[in-house]
Amino acid sequence: MNYILFDGTFRNNLLPFTFTRPVADLRIGILTIREKWEQRLNLITSTKTEEYLSEKWPLKLEGSNIFINASVLPDDKLLQEISALQHGEKLVFEDILIAYKFEGNSEPSPEDLQLKESSRKPFVVAHAWDIFSKNAEAIQLDFDHLTKGRTSQMIDSSNYTKVSENIFIEEGASVENCSLNASDGPIYIGKNATVMEGSLIKGPFALGESATIKMGAKIYGATTIGPSCKAGGEISNSVLFQNSNKGHDGFLGNSVLGEWCNIGADSNNSNLKNNYAAVRLWDYETERFADTGLQFCGLIMGDHSKCGINTMFNTGTVVGVSANIFGSGFPRNFIPSYSWGGSAGTTTYKLTKVFETARLVMQRRGVELTAVDEKIMEHIFDYSAKWRRD
Repeated sequence: MNYILFDGTFRNNLLPFTFTRPVADLRIGILTIREKWEQRLNLITSTKTEEYLSEKWPLKLEGSNIFINASVLPDDKLLQEISALQHGEKLVFEDILIAYKFEGNSEPSPEDLQLKESSRKPFVVAHAWDIFSKNAEAIQLDFDHLTKGRTSQMIDSSNYTKVSENIFIEEGASVENCSLNASDGPIYIGKNATVMEGSLIKGPFALGESATIKMGAKIYGATTIGPSCKAGGEISNSVLFQNSNKGHDGFLGNSVLGEWCNIGADSNNSNLKNNYAAVRLWDYETERFADTGLQFCGLIMGDHSKCGINTMFNTGTVVGVSANIFGSGFPRNFIPSYSWGGSAGTTTYKLTKVFETARLVMQRRGVELTAVDEKIMEHIFDYSAKWRRD
């Protein structure tokens, strides 16, 4: 059976992260959504996504195909329902198309497929803020799946632990002279990750492979520090996708950072309005601010964006792709992709300079900026021009 993860109707709600990747490659919990499905299915998936992304993430059709909505997270019951689909059927919960199955290389319209109702509401990542607001549940689901029937590495005796049975340390990880409190949720330390001495960690928490927590960090749940990230200072209920750094003192709360981001030393974000009202975030589709319904909501930052030291982000700030923010005062709470500047105003961050910096940043992690990556970034540059002010 051939499985394909498709972006679905929530893609635009998940910008700016889906500017640079399919929905399937968003990280929530310990794993990306694609990794969750591939581990459960024990196979490799392909992708149905935007045309400008499809060269990097191509669609592969075979004789028998099952399409799965990438905004939906897997569980055992849902897998059973998807596996039971017959050719020409679609699985739906209320207005959410979960999956559909067909034969041949000619994909039918979902409207032409026979309806089959799912028995219960799925776990759906429908908005950018879901990535942090639903992260506690996602960490628990991934933790249960990844650690089932396995034994953690020994926890070094120099550590203070609480509910140690809820702590799992993978092979090659180093955790010494730290506080690990898993009473409110699990703590997962990935392969070859490092937690430096003096760090205080409260679950639910996930640290990705080869990631680093700097000395004396204070991390509250539900937080995910993705593979090869570096994190320090104070972090609460935030998700760093991969290869991003928030390595110094300063506060990051109720926030999501994409890949290749960097937060300057002593930078802070507000995550609560002074009047305690619900936070509004920039909506790329309606081109206005939308009510999240959340009292706590901080910084949403797309791939390759960075800020200088002592940057202050207001509650509910959205930063696009490849923005460079610096200077005193609070910058706008919507910073378009490829913006250069801060509260005093911004200009366009030229593509030649963007590529030059991206190559240097990625080379440090042994990753190449390919011609395909550049084409994707060029598309985003052109698409986002309407929001920039020069």
